[in-house]
Amino acid sequence: MSRSSVRLLACSVLIGLAAAGGVQAQTPAAASATSLPDFTGIVQQNAAAVVHVEAKYNGRRQPRAMPGVPGGDDQAEILRRFFGMPAMPSPEEQKHTSLGSGFIISGDGYILTNNHVVDHADEVTVRLQDRRTLTAKVVGTDPQYDIALLKVSTKGTLPAVRIGESQSLKPGQWVLAIGSPFGFDYTVTQGIVSAVGRNLGGGDQPYTSFIQTDVPINRGNSGGPLFNLQGQVVGVNSQIYSNTGGYLGVAFSIPIDVAMNAVEQIKAKGFVTRGQLGVMVQGVSDDMVKVYKLDRGVGAAVTQVSPDSGAEKAGIQAGDIILKYNGETIDQPGDLPPLVGLTKPGTRVPVEVLRNGKHETLQVTVGTAPRDPDAVAPDGSAPVQTSGSQALGLTVGPISADDRKQMGLRAGEGVQVTDISGEAAAQAGLRAGDVILRVDQHAVGSVADFRAATKDVKAGSTVLLLVRRGEQSSFIGITVPEGK
Repeated sequence: MSRSSVRLLACSVLIGLAAAGGVQAQTPAAASATSLPDFTGIVQQNAAAVVHVEAKYNGRRQPRAMPGVPGGDDQAEILRRFFGMPAMPSPEEQKHTSLGSGFIISGDGYILTNNHVVDHADEVTVRLQDRRTLTAKVVGTDPQYDIALLKVSTKGTLPAVRIGESQSLKPGQWVLAIGSPFGFDYTVTQGIVSAVGRNLGGGDQPYTSFIQTDVPINRGNSGGPLFNLQGQVVGVNSQIYSNTGGYLGVAFSIPIDVAMNAVEQIKAKGFVTRGQLGVMVQGVSDDMVKVYKLDRGVGAAVTQVSPDSGAEKAGIQAGDIILKYNGETIDQPGDLPPLVGLTKPGTRVPVEVLRNGKHETLQVTVGTAPRDPDAVAPDGSAPVQTSGSQALGLTVGPISADDRKQMGLRAGEGVQVTDISGEAAAQAGLRAGDVILRVDQHAVGSVADFRAATKDVKAGSTVLLLVRRGEQSSFIGITVPEGK
């Protein structure tokens, strides 16, 4: 599957397409109404917990480019005028607006949606079923899982969905989506689970085993809930497979188990950590089947082992074929990253490999994967050790051991940028994930060092930062705006 074929579902245009989910072929007599589920109860119980999400950009950043539908902006504007969609932005406004869906996961105002709906937005609002519009704070995001956690404040307790579990889902089960495709709020569509454990390839969220469905969803459904027949959320609608920008019968949802794991980590520490095995793998080819005298081409063939990784220390070698990870069977390479990613770093797990025709089980201590540099961390509301200079308009945090190793940094050298909130820092070219080594003439190796070096920064002054990005270091000057 090519990356271009999988479409994220944030919406900024009109026109919709819906198709009913399929059932097994039956005779007219057998296919009676009594044999089909009635979804009205699920909708009545949960619609109030589904929200419309709108992310706005002030012009310095643009919402992620979304594929268009036939007709483009002209057709969208015609439909807007004739069918009256006052909630939809005009074509010009669409250039600076991203629309999606979300759902309330707790009565105190926490909302779950996709990262690509609110990615680097300057303002996020949510609209409830009772037509109230509330400003939402982005508590934290994780681009790797495409998850964003929002928070709104309001009087009283908000209606919340019931969280189910996705591990027991099976192909053929009925599922239901509620969302805002093309801005049409509270649209309900249904279908069945088409497949589970679907991996979209290394470039498209390798740590996620998607739920594939035939539920009709389109751009604007992003971040909306996928329900089972018990009225529980089992997935977060995320992507479609399409070469037109519209629904073609194949949709993908993030398992709710994965999403809630990310939510709890964001709440607890402000970011998401994932396990890392320390290997590169590929599929078991026909040639390997012949040479290794295998019965079939299953498993993940190890092509490279990272130095000092948990895999190397446990004795995993290039040429090994990983057959099981922590008791879970590995049929293909894409099965491995999601399992490793959900493993808490430091956990010791059994890994079964095939080596020289013999099965061996090795005990591997899972490491920590590098943090996503595009993740948005909280601004101090969660218990995460970050600090920043309001005048400079950036926030920094400590660097993980793995990031230090990749950048060739010594212990006690540098702090990592976790968020860019100010215009001056953005215009200077700083990015989340950059490492600051010096502030003017002062070396910084901790959050405390950075705080001390920036505490006397005044409006109108220029601060010179030595910044490491990847393997390159350069000086970047930030002039603090007047009035800050």
